[in-house]
Amino acid sequence: MDVEPFGPGSMHWETAGEYRNLLVAGSALVLQTMHPAVGAAVAAHSAYKDDPWGRLDRTLTSVQKWVYGGAAGPAEGRRLREMHAPISGVDEQGRAYHALNGDAWAWVHWTLFERFITLNEYFGRPYPVQRQELLFAESKQLARILRVSEREMPADLAAFWDYFDHMVAERLEPHPTALDVLEVLHGTPMPPRLPAALRRAWVPVGMASGEFNHFLAVGTLPPAVRRKLGLAWSGRDERRLRRIGRAIALVTPRLPERLRYMPIAYRARRAARGRPVVNGAFRESSPTPRPARP
Repeated sequence: MDVEPFGPGSMHWETAGEYRNLLVAGSALVLQTMHPAVGAAVAAHSAYKDDPWGRLDRTLTSVQKWVYGGAAGPAEGRRLREMHAPISGVDEQGRAYHALNGDAWAWVHWTLFERFITLNEYFGRPYPVQRQELLFAESKQLARILRVSEREMPADLAAFWDYFDHMVAERLEPHPTALDVLEVLHGTPMPPRLPAALRRAWVPVGMASGEFNHFLAVGTLPPAVRRKLGLAWSGRDERRLRRIGRAIALVTPRLPERLRYMPIAYRARRAARGRPVVNGAFRESSPTPRPARP
């Protein structure tokens, strides 16, 4: 299946490689592991406990290849599916799971779209409906790179939000892995390869690094998800998160490109402008109220 690669001018080109994505990475994993098949597979086959940032680094590297790898993006999608093909088993409740189960594989992908919307709701400029529709169209393009089944693709933006609400209400559960992820975040330091200038800004005054990771994860989850997980979140917490978000939204556009974007994205963007890139553009290197609806 031929899939058009991403390039300059696309919303993913502008967004997917930003360090800001680290701010919703924890909540993305919580959302994903609330799906019973994903939660069981991650519990049995992932290194998220022993090496949480290493796992995230590998995930972000893969995402950047999908978006910034040009013709290599679809190859990365195939590699990812091949890597997950052997992952299967039976969970503690006796339910069979497989990493490539169509429903589960699609859910992991669609959480990325929802998290992009949430990222800009809290830490950027919220997307109007027209921009959400454009991002959704691009996300369907990305879904094809990842070989998400066409029957698992909502027809349009309105259908996506119906799908998302249904998944939260009917399919997701307070899976032990999701709760475990939140506990791991509580003890996780800041990302080890974050540029020095960003490391100084990562943790607000008065919050330890692990506390901040947990605060971000809980605060950026949809309220219905917090309720399902039994997580407390006060009006004061929301106001604090909004203050942090406004500061990040103000600073981010003013950062030099090399501090705003992770290495693969930074090199690809320079290469696309015809500027010299050292050692190749794609060398591997690490790195709310509900959104508006139509």
